[in-house]
Amino acid sequence: MQATLGVVRDRLVGEQEIGIQRPRLLMLTSNFPRWQGDSTTPFVLHMAQDLLGLGWDVDVLAPHAPGASTRELLESVPVERFRYLVPERAETVCYGGGALVNLRENKLNLLKLPALIAAEWTAATTRALRRQYDVIQSHWILPQGFVGSLLPTRTPHVVTIHGGDIFGLQGGALGAAKRFALHRATGVTANSSVTRQSALDLAPRIRRLELIPTGAEIDNDPDPSLVAKLRTNYRRPTGPLLGFVGRIVDEKGYEDFLRAIAAVVADFPDVTGIVVGEGQHRAAAEQLSRDLGIADRVSFLGWVPAGEVQAHMGACDVFIAPSRRGVDGWIEAQGLTVIEALASGVPTIAARSGGIVDTIDDGETGLFVDERAPEQIAAMVKKLCTEPELRERLATRGRVAARERFGRSTSAGAFDSLFRSLIKQD
Repeated sequence: MQATLGVVRDRLVGEQEIGIQRPRLLMLTSNFPRWQGDSTTPFVLHMAQDLLGLGWDVDVLAPHAPGASTRELLESVPVERFRYLVPERAETVCYGGGALVNLRENKLNLLKLPALIAAEWTAATTRALRRQYDVIQSHWILPQGFVGSLLPTRTPHVVTIHGGDIFGLQGGALGAAKRFALHRATGVTANSSVTRQSALDLAPRIRRLELIPTGAEIDNDPDPSLVAKLRTNYRRPTGPLLGFVGRIVDEKGYEDFLRAIAAVVADFPDVTGIVVGEGQHRAAAEQLSRDLGIADRVSFLGWVPAGEVQAHMGACDVFIAPSRRGVDGWIEAQGLTVIEALASGVPTIAARSGGIVDTIDDGETGLFVDERAPEQIAAMVKKLCTEPELRERLATRGRVAARERFGRSTSAGAFDSLFRSLIKQD
């Protein structure tokens, strides 16, 4: 990626010398780090940074949150956070595990949606008319895609689907609003084949639909000294150490991860596990570990800095991604943690769910199990621990496949090409 960005920087210097203006991109999102070092997943921030490196002027517009600045330069990315309720402690629709989970867990947040949408439309309209952007990108269909479709501008508008926005919030007025946004968009991107098909099922008259996976943070190897330290801290002498990374919510399958550990104890008395992440169901997960009698084997590490996630994965003998369909229809759209684990060279077991099917070649780069099947996970852990040739093959081939297909530079290049083609058509 560094080499690619170096070439781009050289090109940009030449363009600036002859007076070529950098294209302007406005990103609308409801998921963006609230401050430096925030636990909010940073993939939209990374995309903005990568597009900056490819010659774009990028502005980000996101909802405000208690304690966050309304305007700042966050890791070179200009971000404005619009207020939508007073006092600020009432701004609880977004962040902390995601808007979909917040809406499901607290119905009071549904009453706040009109204020959020109105404030976002006002802020986006003001920005769009003042800065004359070349492209507007809305992350998630609702509310950003819907808001973007109503802006009083002819600027090309791209809706980027991340998964929960297409699989959740279904039926009635919400389904109609999503269909309206997708049909009005100049272009739509989906992060997996499953997401793409769901978009076509909902809105068959989409003008332009492209499959562009979200880029994962896999360009650099994890720090070997940190990997060694983590293995010393959390792995017992004869192992194995099993890993889970993600939001601690039902649909990520934390229950199956914990039950699998309990099932493995009989064959591997030294088995341990780490859970990296936060979420609305953390207390329930910790209670389940006590109920299963494995509380002394499982370490709940909470949020860790993004730069250390791969090291935590690399410290594990097996990574497990037991995602499952949520009660509201949510499914895993892509599975960035699966890609990151593969790129770290860790044998990976994942549920055959949603877009994860795009990331793993069963038996070659990883192993699939059914959803809600902890006994299958336990069987695959035993298989990996007793078949070193299989373990080595999965680690080697998984690492190569992930880095070739799902790096940040690959994703950023695809978005750059799409955006520039839309400017030419406009």
